[in-house]
Parts: sequence; C-alpha cells; structure tokens
Amino acid sequence: MRAVVQRVTECRVAVNKDTVGFIDKGLLVYIGVEISDNDRDVQYITDKIVNLRIFTDKNNKMNLSVKDIDAGILVISQFTLFGDVRRGRRPSYTKAADPVYAEKYYMKVLEKLNKTDLKIEAGRFREIMEVTYTNMGPVTILLDSKKLF
Repeated sequence: MRAVVQRVTECRVAVNKDTVGFIDKGLLVYIGVEISDNDRDVQYITDKIVNLRIFTDKNNKMNLSVKDIDAGILVISQFTLFGDVRRGRRPSYTKAADPVYAEKYYMKVLEKLNKTDLKIEAGRFREIMEVTYTNMGPVTILLDSKKLF
C-alpha cells in the first residue's frame, strides 16, 4: 500500500462539481492499493498517517502529528500510485489491485481512520474527482507499507 501525505491549510474534493469532502488544516492523503496488500499494510499505513510528525511546534520544528493539533484528514483513492514508467512512456498498472480488492482495502483504511477522534473525509472510489488544496510548506511525504522507500 502506498500513500502520498500532504500537509494542507485546506482541502476539498468534488465529484461532478459537488463537494463530497472538505477539511481545514490537516492532511490530504492519496491511497493506492497493491495486489498483495493485506490487513498488515492497512495497519502500517494508518499508523503512519495519524502519527506522522510533520506539523510545527512552538519552536517551529516539525514535531507534531495530526492528532496533536486535532486536525482533519481527507483521503482519496488513487491507483496511479502504482503506475510503473520505468519502461516506455505509458504507465503500467500491473501491481495495482483490481477495483474490487482495492476498494475493500481502501475502505479498511477509512474504517481504521474513523476509529480515531479526528475529522475524516473521503473522496469517492472509482470516480473522477477534482481535488483542490493549499499545501502548507510545501510538505509532501511518501509512504510505502513494503518499505520500498
């Protein structure tokens, strides 16, 4: 499982021009599910997301998590995180999970995040979405549950 985590001052996701998710200060998280992902991957990614210390403390040091500042998380499914462009110019998605499997594990991530006291918002699985946000910093962190990076 992969995630791209961005620290944002605000974030909105729309489907057909209708807003389906919005947060103020917090995290925008894109989630990609791999064909071999399981519950351990869900646990790893969700733990990293809620405990990642990328918000600044009173000394302007990145030392606080989204939990520490009581902020929100907006989660978007994105199979293209498993796009492989090492050969040719068109991405190959052979490592991305099929939609049924991917949705199952994407929903498990949302379920686990919803068990926190944080505001959790989400896009819609397999929909064309428009995501607008202001990246604060900018700060963007890449996560991989297989620890490839």
